[in-house]
Amino acid sequence: MKRQQWPQAARLGHIRPFHVMALLARARELEAAGRSIVHLEIGEPDFQTPAAVLEAGQRALQRGDTFYTPAAGLPELRRAISAFYRDVQGIRVPPERILITPGASGALLLALAAVAGPGDEVLLADPGYPANRHFLRLLDAVPVEIPAGPDSGYQLTSAMVESRWGPRSRAALVATPSNPTGSVLDTAALDTLAQAVALRSGVLIVDEIYQGLVYEGAARSVLAARDDVFVVNSFSKFFGMTGWRLGWLVAPEAYVDAVERIAQNVFLAASTPAQHAALAAFEPDTLRELERRRDVFRQRRDFLLPALRDLGFGVPQVPHGAFYLYADCSGLCADSFAFTRDLLEQAGVAIAPGVDFGAHRARAHVRLAYTRPVEVLREGVERVRRFLGA
Repeated sequence: MKRQQWPQAARLGHIRPFHVMALLARARELEAAGRSIVHLEIGEPDFQTPAAVLEAGQRALQRGDTFYTPAAGLPELRRAISAFYRDVQGIRVPPERILITPGASGALLLALAAVAGPGDEVLLADPGYPANRHFLRLLDAVPVEIPAGPDSGYQLTSAMVESRWGPRSRAALVATPSNPTGSVLDTAALDTLAQAVALRSGVLIVDEIYQGLVYEGAARSVLAARDDVFVVNSFSKFFGMTGWRLGWLVAPEAYVDAVERIAQNVFLAASTPAQHAALAAFEPDTLRELERRRDVFRQRRDFLLPALRDLGFGVPQVPHGAFYLYADCSGLCADSFAFTRDLLEQAGVAIAPGVDFGAHRARAHVRLAYTRPVEVLREGVERVRRFLGA
């Protein structure tokens, strides 16, 4: 009997697997067999969701707040985010421009869908978060991945925009702080980038999901300089609400109606209990706890960075945000993908291969997430040391 040929969209050929998830699955198998694994592969904080947020979510469930909200989100939450920008950064962001989304991924999808269609191009830095390019392929748009290294802080520059902008270019996307490198663009650099894009009748999209985790200087949104940009943010990283799947998008006024229409049709609305829970994220006591956690992440970075350098990894710049170290391992191995596999199997340390984050010198890099206590990081470093025979 002839096997049925199932139809497949051509775009599937561009959607690559996230290799770190396969590594995580293998790590879980090893743990189930009794092995001890040090997890430095996944970008998920180890802190529990703040107690006030949990309690607010429980109260919402007890009240029966489980029905749909408007597609743009709970009005009280949109106002709370607007007040957060005002009180913390002194920025006026009208709540009407804020849309609540299922995670930052939902926000990014709305922004990209509003500006890019089949054959349109969006400029990205390589290395960068893999879902960015895959979302574009889902829209039949084209990611233009521009190699970026330490000389530009692994970020796009206005010169890169000028040299790579083409007739089908519609937008540029940057992340600050970035995943996987933790590099940060200051407000002046973001303004310069936005100007370069706007001069070419494009729009800048800024991923700020790690903005609350900036370790030197005050975290400043691009919205302090401009209001003609898209900003993606999330309750996952700084606010410790990964599994609640909640984010937000700040859209330029001209796009608000369009992105709300897309939201109505793509996901209808974000989780109602999660939205009610997130209202407690902005309470003063909660914010103080989150700031304390940020200090803990900084302490972890300050332990792991010199430890990796001592082992022979190259980390040319101190990452000023997020909770990642993007390390050059070319002096230690020929292929970082094989290195991550062998390190897991032989030493019980799980880290992410550079190939997950792009093509530019990807097999010379690995990413480590410092989302575990210092004593766990110390154990991981010792295991790597023994693995390398150092």
